[in-house]
Amino acid sequence: MNITVWGCRGSLPTPGEGTARYGGNTTCLEIRLDDDTLLVVDAGSGIRGLAKKIMSEGGAREIFFFITHSHWDHLMGFPFFIPAYVEGFKVHVRGGPLAKRSLKNYLAHQMQPPYFPITFDMMKARFDFTDSDPKIQEIGSAVLTPIRLNHPNGGYGFRLNENGRSFVFLTDNELDMQYEKAPSFADYVAFCEGVDLLIHDAQYTDEDYRIKAGWGHSTLGSVARLARESGVKRLGLFHHDPDRTDDGVDRCVEECRKRLDDAGAGTECFGSREGMTVAL
Repeated sequence: MNITVWGCRGSLPTPGEGTARYGGNTTCLEIRLDDDTLLVVDAGSGIRGLAKKIMSEGGAREIFFFITHSHWDHLMGFPFFIPAYVEGFKVHVRGGPLAKRSLKNYLAHQMQPPYFPITFDMMKARFDFTDSDPKIQEIGSAVLTPIRLNHPNGGYGFRLNENGRSFVFLTDNELDMQYEKAPSFADYVAFCEGVDLLIHDAQYTDEDYRIKAGWGHSTLGSVARLARESGVKRLGLFHHDPDRTDDGVDRCVEECRKRLDDAGAGTECFGSREGMTVAL
């Protein structure tokens, strides 16, 4: 599978010189499976660029759309997802236990007057909204296993296994806080055990967290610990703070690498960057 980052910024888009290297768009991933199945993860502002790519390629007409949660920075790009307006596309929307009702309402609501000039019912693609918790799903040549996020108002991350390779995506996940019905740290260690790639929310430094505990995001130290204890091969830091410049993200990556090295972990660490593709 190939994982391409179209947006990795947290909370709101941050265009400008200070964010040009890692990117200022909010969460969106493109996952291409070995059988060319297309999975889109979240509809942050980064989805606009992905939409243009899909249309220019003229290939996949069936899209599996996984939404981790419905906070604004993960939905704001949906009205600009061009394939949704084109007849002949089929979009399978997946999320939590009430996805069939709630996700359709959330996506449609942001397009209601006076928020947007075009309404959801003007989209010509065929939509399939299906509840997916806590089901293990076969999607193309891969198996997707969901897990709850530790985040205000909830949400879901997932693990993808395909042909002996594995990928875990946990955005907006606060490892130092346990919300109602959410997994424990030990649960996440078991979920991530031995994966080839973990992309995890690492929005805060330890200093940030002193005043932002309970805001739904993890610290570099907690993410490094998770990667170390679960034996992750590669770790991508994600959901970069909107106030953090590229140089600041560089420092976060170096700090995380140092923590991993000092602990004797064999994990490779990098900062997720808009436009990068990781092949597994």
